[in-house]
Amino acid sequence: MSKPIVIAGGGIGGLAAALRCASSDVAVQLFERAKAFSEVGAGIQIGPNVTRILKAWGLDSAVQSVAAFPDFLRVRQAQSGAQTGQLRLGLTAVARYGAPYATIHRADLHDLLLQAVHEQARAQLILNQDVTGYAQQTDGVSVQLANGEPMMAKALVGADGLWSKVRAQLLGDGEPRFTGHLAYRAMLLQSELPAALRTQNVTVWMGPRLHVVQYPVRRGELLNLVAIVHGPAPSDMTPWDHAANAAGLAHALGDICADLKALIEAAPEWRLWPLCDRVPLRGAHQQAQGAVALLGDAAHPMRPYMAQGAGMAIEDADTLGRCLALPGADVPAKLAHFAQLRWQRNARVQQRAIRNGQIFHAQGLLRWGRDTSIRLMGEGLLDVPWLYGGP
Repeated sequence: MSKPIVIAGGGIGGLAAALRCASSDVAVQLFERAKAFSEVGAGIQIGPNVTRILKAWGLDSAVQSVAAFPDFLRVRQAQSGAQTGQLRLGLTAVARYGAPYATIHRADLHDLLLQAVHEQARAQLILNQDVTGYAQQTDGVSVQLANGEPMMAKALVGADGLWSKVRAQLLGDGEPRFTGHLAYRAMLLQSELPAALRTQNVTVWMGPRLHVVQYPVRRGELLNLVAIVHGPAPSDMTPWDHAANAAGLAHALGDICADLKALIEAAPEWRLWPLCDRVPLRGAHQQAQGAVALLGDAAHPMRPYMAQGAGMAIEDADTLGRCLALPGADVPAKLAHFAQLRWQRNARVQQRAIRNGQIFHAQGLLRWGRDTSIRLMGEGLLDVPWLYGGP
């Protein structure tokens, strides 16, 4: 039997890569260290650059059945409540980019990818098995599993997240860095909220050293709420999900307007996510070397201020599948081509996410300049054609 492509990690990026490769008739074995596939209770935004790919994969109906499709993204000031500007989404996004802007529960996106992979005869999913290391050889990669003998693969794809073991061996560049930002997140049932707090649109509340974002998920039945503030790192950074208390968040937010305060107080419970990232990619060698490649957070973890973490992983997966399906060249050459196609775009999104965080949390004159620019330029400033129109 021909050797498979091995994928380490069964998150959104790993499943997307397995689906794209298997659908291109590339044999895949995906190893996930957990005993069951699952995703955390959080929402994500997926722009037209992502929904366009999911539609090409035949997942448009699945996405339509679980996602929400906001008509607007509105920017409001956290202290006064005043609206600074807005970006039309909905049919406007479809007309501009040929695909919609969607908001979706992470678990729903993960589940629809998982179901699609299960339908692929060329994909095999193995739970409770961790990829701990590898050895590159002339005819492929020897992949070491946590509780088994090494296995031979054509290639190894590290989709094992922020604390990637594949990356640690490939690049040896240390641990991710703490950004100094903390994300408090909550999920609210819209039917239980007062009518004034319900919404089917995206709202970004900006304040000094903070911002809050809200948007619907699961067909609009749930409201995802994330508040990002500045603060110290938890004592243990490895688990990204921590219990949090409302009093700590209220203190960090300070004096906010009545509308936002009511929304924050409506949340039944909060979880805490310390935000980590890495220096933006500096070259293709950081995404592939020989028969080993990195994808998603393992390659380019990024701050959430472009709402593109999952999006870049799905773009990676699509490009990886296309490159591996190319005729002729050997696998290392195909992975080198993949890295050349991806690293600059990923680096650009990483850089813009860092810059956006500075703008979102601006103080003083920079804050005044931000608000004035949004009022004057509106959609011309809030829209991102190079991102949504790509890759």
